Amino acid sequence: MEFLRQPWPWWVAGPLIGLVVPAVYWYSGRVWGISSSLRHLCAATLPAGLDYFRYDWKATGSWHLSMVLGVVAGGFLGGRVLGRPDDVVAIHADTRSALQAMGVQDFAGMLPADLFSLASLSTPAGLVLVVGGGFLVGFGARWAGGCTSGHAISGLASLQRSSLAAVVGFFVGGLLSAHLLLPLLLGATGGGP
Repeated sequence: MEFLRQPWPWWVAGPLIGLVVPAVYWYSGRVWGISSSLRHLCAATLPAGLDYFRYDWKATGSWHLSMVLGVVAGGFLGGRVLGRPDDVVAIHADTRSALQAMGVQDFAGMLPADLFSLASLSTPAGLVLVVGGGFLVGFGARWAGGCTSGHAISGLASLQRSSLAAVVGFFVGGLLSAHLLLPLLLGATGGGP
């Protein structure tokens, strides 16, 4: 059981994900993805009288909601039951130095509290990063017809060209954001939010 508490190498975990998803898709025809689940959740709990949420969510969305529940349960089991309290996110020394030069000092949790906390929302950079970034991720996922997990795992597994284009766009956008936008935002505030 101790082997479950150790991080699995990429060459084990990656192929497992890469084999399970196509098998489920080819067997059931069901696509994996998270972003559409929010629509199903809103349709099930709070339709707010909008036509966008008026559909039979039980027929189309129950699979997605079950998958999201499994993702949350798996994350809890992996992080709390099988994880160790002394586990920290491994960040390469060069990345840590670059972030420290931009004013990020807290590397204790999953996300730097310097950037992602209620206190950081009171700064212009924190507001842009959290609220603006959240809006752009949500808008982009709907505009692209799916999120990174949907396109990169399900879309590529089902050999969809549009998913390949989306994944390339996600990576290019991520690289531009990390190397150009983040230093600009943090530098504009004098070294951090």
